[in-house]
Amino acid sequence: MARVQASSQPPTSSIGAFSGKSLPRARSWVAYAARRWLAALGSIAAAWLVVWLAGAACAEPGDEPLKLPDSQLEPVKWSDIDGWAADDHLAAFTAFQTSCQLFRKTKQPPRDARPIYNALWETCRRTAAAKPANAKAARAFFEQNFRPVRIARLGEAQGFVTGYFEPIVQGSRFPNPEFHVPLYRRPHDLVAAGHNPGTEPFPNKGVQVGRFNEKNELVPYHDRGEIEEGALDGQKLEICWLRDPFEALSISIQGSARVILEDGTPLRVNYDAHNGHAYTAVGRVLIERNLIPRDEMSMQRIRDWMAANRDEAPKVRATNRSFVFFRITGLSNDGEPLGAQGVPLMPGRSIAVDKMHVYGTPFFIDASLPIESAKPVTPFRRLMIAQDTGSAIVGPARADLYWGAGDDAGRIAGRIRHPGRFVMLLPRELDMIEAGKHMPLPVPKPRIPEDEAKPDEAKQDDAKQDETKSGDAKKADIKPDDAKPDDAKPGAKNADAKAKPGSKSKAKDQAKEPTKLAPGQAEDDAKPPKKSRRQAGPARSKPPS
Repeated sequence: MARVQASSQPPTSSIGAFSGKSLPRARSWVAYAARRWLAALGSIAAAWLVVWLAGAACAEPGDEPLKLPDSQLEPVKWSDIDGWAADDHLAAFTAFQTSCQLFRKTKQPPRDARPIYNALWETCRRTAAAKPANAKAARAFFEQNFRPVRIARLGEAQGFVTGYFEPIVQGSRFPNPEFHVPLYRRPHDLVAAGHNPGTEPFPNKGVQVGRFNEKNELVPYHDRGEIEEGALDGQKLEICWLRDPFEALSISIQGSARVILEDGTPLRVNYDAHNGHAYTAVGRVLIERNLIPRDEMSMQRIRDWMAANRDEAPKVRATNRSFVFFRITGLSNDGEPLGAQGVPLMPGRSIAVDKMHVYGTPFFIDASLPIESAKPVTPFRRLMIAQDTGSAIVGPARADLYWGAGDDAGRIAGRIRHPGRFVMLLPRELDMIEAGKHMPLPVPKPRIPEDEAKPDEAKQDDAKQDETKSGDAKKADIKPDDAKPDDAKPGAKNADAKAKPGSKSKAKDQAKEPTKLAPGQAEDDAKPPKKSRRQAGPARSKPPS
């Protein structure tokens, strides 16, 4: 992001150096930055920045700047968060403690480029001594150690939430007529540019993934259609065999599963890698092809359609070229699956987020979801902890809510595709003032020299005169019977003739004079509001593509 540059007009001190004594100067910088945004952009995004920077000017100093791409941040008060006081903060604290266990394993301050990670490390050190006895005490912990900041994609008011779960399916160690759909482990020829095998987990986004051909060139890996047609046959990559192709697709979407084998042994599998192709939602394809109505879309509806259209189903599945590979994580029903952070997920409290965020970050999500029924009427206002990710989870305000294991959790998760409002909890160690330096400013409007502007104004005046003459000519063509009552008023035709000589030139000179602004008034504030025939109403939230 472009760093905020100070010109000769505002204070020239670095915003990161502001202290309590220089707070008025900080506020002056905020006002200047806000005026630049409003004058150059004049949009909702500018208003968001004003609020964000205003909060930044009153923040306490810390260490590092905050950088979140394509994001808008708005500091809010705890009392402004709907449902915050009514939530079970003790349950959220339990999930947060689980994430903090990994932070506390690092005895020295981490060398991580992300400022939130370093700040969370400091916060998690304090959780070792924190033992809240009830929800009220847990709420106090969060309020004392974090600042609430509303977050959304730049230019949008809300984020988007979906749901996921751990499927429990039947399977076999060996293929047979009943179980004939393989679940694969990661192939040996699957590579990622810059990845060192054995030293770090296989990356799931942000790098080029593929395979080397006979010329030692990195080319795209086999896609879903090719793999389902047998591209990996004979490589002994099958972990187990499933009954239904939809079950394999569902497991790849969810990222984990419990496969109950013939003897009752639960085989736990978890995400390991993917083939590098972009994820495409099969449900969206079915909607676009008018095969399933949008208001009926759910995972169960997709399953029913594929069962009833076995010849067409492979073609629809192939539109999602992304394919997931798995690893075995256990042979027990105990506990929940591990998220990408490496800690067990907690149903109703864990979320998968974009990898721009740091695992362990708390998010308060406010949405109306179809939990108790198929209609989105159940209020969901809950503090969640980021402990997982997914290749389809993209954006600053995008979350996948984990609901647990089994069919009941699957029914709820499969119905959720709804907008929601996100509040991110930032550790108080984070420097919001320093972060303000990295907020981008729009490209300034080009200045038009006076000698170039005058000919344009003359052309506009000539055009207006032509329009006036044309309008007079049209009025002359109107028949007396068609004239409006106002046009028949005595003296209306001679109104222009009675005007004083030179009045037109005086009006023109007055129009050229710039509008005088009151002290501290922005240019846009002086402009009259535009009239609109459409009544104002709530903005619609569009799901991310």
